[in-house]
Amino acid sequence: MDFPLILTSAVFVSGVIWLIDRFAWRPARLEQQAAWQQRNPGLPLDLEAQPELAPPLLVEYAGSFFPVLFVVLFLRSFLVEPYQIPSESMVPTLEVGDFILVNKYTYGVRLPVIGTKIIDVGRPARGDVMVFVPQHKDEYFIKRVVGLPGDKIAYKNKTLYINDERVSYRLEREFELSYGNSGQRVPVREYTEQLGDVAHPVWRYPGLEPAQEWQVPADHYFMMGDNRGASLDSRRWGEATNNPALAFVPEANIVGRAFAIWMHMPGLSVPSFERNQKIL
Repeated sequence: MDFPLILTSAVFVSGVIWLIDRFAWRPARLEQQAAWQQRNPGLPLDLEAQPELAPPLLVEYAGSFFPVLFVVLFLRSFLVEPYQIPSESMVPTLEVGDFILVNKYTYGVRLPVIGTKIIDVGRPARGDVMVFVPQHKDEYFIKRVVGLPGDKIAYKNKTLYINDERVSYRLEREFELSYGNSGQRVPVREYTEQLGDVAHPVWRYPGLEPAQEWQVPADHYFMMGDNRGASLDSRRWGEATNNPALAFVPEANIVGRAFAIWMHMPGLSVPSFERNQKIL
């Protein structure tokens, strides 16, 4: 369900009805009410008893809902929009069931639905957690910005290299985790990875991965999940689609920067606010 499209359509339809009523139907209706009162001096006008003089139900609903819908659309489109995390690709930073807030203006003000930027405010920084729409799938994704336009990205032995410089890692802990539907226990290593000014946790799993390199095009970004062994991201999009160009996220597909967790509710459980925190 494309909620932004539905919301924008609802605002447009209710707004059109409200405008037509305000400048065409309402003046005529007021004239009819005034004429009725002239024919019935001293009697109060009861619109329930005289439904032909009352505004149609659709007009009443449009007049009531339009201001509310407009405010919601403005807030979601230009200021802050909520999202729910559906997968484990950003664990341990974000867990399934986390409800997050996304800043919609930090990377530029964009029109709702079509996403065209109308005011340039800023650009993504390395280490940002960003919501976007990938080129190969019309859905919202959330990953971390690893490569900026013009960067050379290499991934060798589960280690990132940016412009031929190894990213800094610090081992924090080792543990086991049930993996997949089989419940098989696999070892996991948690590291603190330093991307620019952002230090954040990443998970690595055992197993070999082929060394890969990418050159990030202009106005595009290279994205990776923090759960490196369970994230379908820029490392695999090009291979999965047999189109290397789809590995990158164009600037036009950016939605906003995730900055806070405000609630946690996996499935139909009781909401919890214990994970409320800033997203690093």
